[in-house]
Amino acid sequence: MASQSFYLLGESPSSARAIQLNPNVPLEDLRDLIASHFAIVVADGIGFQSDDNNLYDVSDIATSSSPIAITIDGRAVREVPGPAGLPYVGNFFEVFPDHLGNHQRLFDHYGPVFKTTSMGRTVYHSNDPDVATIAFAESDFFTKKINDAHPLSGIKNPAAGVFLGDTDTPEWRVTHKFLPPALGPKAVRHYAPTMQKTIEKAYTVFDQLDEQGEAWNVYPFMLKLGAEAVAKLTLGLELKHFESADAPIHEMVQLIAEMLSLNKKVTSKGNWYASLPFGDPKALKDKRARLEVIVEECIQKAASGGVADLPLQEAAIQASNMVDYAIRATDNKGEKLPKESLTSAIVVATAAGFTTTSSLLSWLIYGLVTYPGVQEKLLQELVDHDFSDETEVTSDYTDQLSYLDRFIKETQRRHNPSFQPGRTAKVDMILPGGYKLPKDSVMIPALHHIHNNPAIWDNPAKFDPDRWDTEEVKNRHKSAYIPFAAGPRMCIGFNFALQEIKVFLPKLIWRYKFVKDGNETIEYDPMFQLIRPNNLYVRAERRMKMPPKSEETISSL
Repeated sequence: MASQSFYLLGESPSSARAIQLNPNVPLEDLRDLIASHFAIVVADGIGFQSDDNNLYDVSDIATSSSPIAITIDGRAVREVPGPAGLPYVGNFFEVFPDHLGNHQRLFDHYGPVFKTTSMGRTVYHSNDPDVATIAFAESDFFTKKINDAHPLSGIKNPAAGVFLGDTDTPEWRVTHKFLPPALGPKAVRHYAPTMQKTIEKAYTVFDQLDEQGEAWNVYPFMLKLGAEAVAKLTLGLELKHFESADAPIHEMVQLIAEMLSLNKKVTSKGNWYASLPFGDPKALKDKRARLEVIVEECIQKAASGGVADLPLQEAAIQASNMVDYAIRATDNKGEKLPKESLTSAIVVATAAGFTTTSSLLSWLIYGLVTYPGVQEKLLQELVDHDFSDETEVTSDYTDQLSYLDRFIKETQRRHNPSFQPGRTAKVDMILPGGYKLPKDSVMIPALHHIHNNPAIWDNPAKFDPDRWDTEEVKNRHKSAYIPFAAGPRMCIGFNFALQEIKVFLPKLIWRYKFVKDGNETIEYDPMFQLIRPNNLYVRAERRMKMPPKSEETISSL
């Protein structure tokens, strides 16, 4: 064994560490050794220099009389750059109100990793899929730990386990065991008839608005629609959102929407603001407490039937709703989801179940009225696959609708509702590109900016569903498209969300032609946890005539 001194290029040679190494090992093994000593996340990018000369032979590295400088991807290590900011407020006004546009401006200026500090709270951002892959992995380097800098800190709920809790906790482990079966592909197929009945019930309202010649704001109605189905499937609760066109949004749904807005306001303004005993921070706590009371009442009502216990997978198929499932489901040891986790887990499952879906549905309708030819192609595909008012929309049926699938994917790429999934650094580390990231830093893999990164996507600003048929996109980086995040903490409800979308959208397109009302530029709400259109008004006009089957379809019969 030989001893050699190594230091990170960009730091003082006096910081060199003596490391024992075998001069006869391959260069790849030396890289792994050095990575372990310096917390370099990706060993493949490590290079070695002595007196400004690159070294590629381990024996030359071992016998060098000078300390060896370590490079990362051919560069010296460096602090993560970012704008200097103003006293007290930091970068707040460099980010808000247009955080999508301003983050893109900062990526253009600083590169794939930068940091911002708003009112004392520092967050790191990346549009690099390699960094996203690292951040989303539950590893020695990153985990989901909702600290004060995390975008979910205002609504953190350790008892919930999933989504609003930290990974390295018993609550996460137990809820992650019990909830996924209720949201897996088999269970979701079981929910499809309820989803279909929900959209068909909503026809009455959309027909009434059409008869009156009224345009309507898309997001509030999609919120009603998404919540109507989710509340029935999670809590067995009828929200009565479509008894009339002006039916009020249920209190539970309103509370969840208000909490997502308040949390964005609280977490964007620093820890000092979050600790205030009045204003938005107090309102957030009060609404959260009221929401838990409502959900607990629903749980008690749903649990009053007295039903038999079932194994996890069987309970997921037979349960009438998620509360019923959570009460009946037992693991292979006969254990159940603990009562102290039940309410919190159901709150999160209900909220997550419709907030993302309602925003995505809104952007899908935006796509129908914005991008020429899309709506006609979607309708033609339904005609070619013998869709009718009586069609039972199952996953087997929607799996045949390839253009619908491409349209949904392209919408999620171009207009993904989720924006800030955060992961927390477990140690000081060196990221690809040589960026030094301190322990406990919150890294945001910025989904919108990854999905619209011109280094990854050809002409990303162009809305092109057909790009999903190209070899370039089929062979893309695994983290170039991550609408539900990735890794062990990715959204467990993605099967549910996609099933709901693929039931609702065909039924809406078959029955209505959507037309944008007015020429107003569509704006998103910067102070909401998700990206949603604020002012998208449309008319849904009943279709009186359907196109014939395409010649290609006829010739294949």
